[in-house]
Amino acid sequence: MKKVYSRIESITGNVIAVKASDVKYGELAEVSTRFGLSLAEVIRLEDDLVSLQVFAGGRGISTGDEVRFLGNPMRVSFSDDLLGRIFDGAGEPRDKGPALKENLITIGGPSVNPAKRIIPREMIRTGIPMIDLFNTLVKSQKLPIFSVSGEPYNQLLARIAMQAQVDIIILGGMGLKYDDYLFFKEALEEGGAIQKTIMFVHTAADPVVECLMVPDISLAVAERFALKGKNVLVLLTDMTNFADSLKEIAITQEQVPSNRGYPGDLYSQLASRYEKAVDFSDAGSITILAVTTMPGDDVTHPVPDNTGYITEGQFYLRGGRIEPFGSLSRLKQQVNGKTRADHRAIMDGMIKLYSSYKDSLEKKSMGFQMSAWDKKLLKYGSRFEAEMMDLSVNISLEAALDKGWEILAECFDPEETGLRSELIEKYWPVKTAG
Repeated sequence: MKKVYSRIESITGNVIAVKASDVKYGELAEVSTRFGLSLAEVIRLEDDLVSLQVFAGGRGISTGDEVRFLGNPMRVSFSDDLLGRIFDGAGEPRDKGPALKENLITIGGPSVNPAKRIIPREMIRTGIPMIDLFNTLVKSQKLPIFSVSGEPYNQLLARIAMQAQVDIIILGGMGLKYDDYLFFKEALEEGGAIQKTIMFVHTAADPVVECLMVPDISLAVAERFALKGKNVLVLLTDMTNFADSLKEIAITQEQVPSNRGYPGDLYSQLASRYEKAVDFSDAGSITILAVTTMPGDDVTHPVPDNTGYITEGQFYLRGGRIEPFGSLSRLKQQVNGKTRADHRAIMDGMIKLYSSYKDSLEKKSMGFQMSAWDKKLLKYGSRFEAEMMDLSVNISLEAALDKGWEILAECFDPEETGLRSELIEKYWPVKTAG
């Protein structure tokens, strides 16, 4: 039995300090207050002074309250009963369903041994042309979605959750508005994807420490399903809220701040989560897509800046579209040569022509006279944006490739596309009379 400590040395916001021995970092404790029991987690050890982050906040706690250490870190129940359920950041039911207490697993463990990993080699189809065709998502990849507040990144995640060809979706929400939480819940229910989805949701009104636990709980559960042979897609939103929670706790602990007030171990904190992405040699896989909002659309902000060094590319979401120039999937070459013979050619050729369209658009805005070539590019660019970039477009990769050839054929002559002759002979649409 662990000792019960009846004196709290200090209370600073949501952090309390107790003099105790034989305590480990990350261990859980129960704080007995006049309102009942509150859960807390050890976040700092300094000689015999133990600092704990109280889940429910420091309000109502007095220095005479009792603290009992539980001897174990944060754990979550794991079983197939998780599917279709919604929980908070502490693993407690948010959907009024029964609490799950069987087969508890520890969260926040180490990343998978590299010897157990294999080189990514399979694509994940999403039905979104700007992903499937131009920046293919690959099993076991870790990719951020860089965006700004107000962009439809949660709508994009919901679409991916409903359409991605994977076995299980795990959605981790951090600092969500209640409306966003309801949107995810209703969208997945209406889309018929809720039965293969597990949601761990921290709203803006919930304790800060639960925000930090959402990625760890989501990834711990994902890892167990992957070991059972399932291909799991983990969707996280928003990692900037996660980093802000780290900053808030670091300030409470009076840590020396680093860039823009964030803790000095921000890179390590982010990397320890992203590196959970894996394709097991003898089991399933974990793929991570995580929204990272950029304050002021500043990609040099510490959160996106550190994220870019960890992940394997990024999707830029601007103006309600996935931008073709800033977006990059560094692993796409592992799979897009195995899909269809024209995949790489269409991908490169259409982006090259879209870049030329942007130049013609700038010339037009400056009042320059439009040549016949410029007019072709303007026609092409408007069709590319409407039929490829618009996030409402929902077609298979093969249909997107066919659509690409159709757009090219209606805007250009074959020799103007820069595509290889053998591909043009095989795929160029044949115009029918009438």
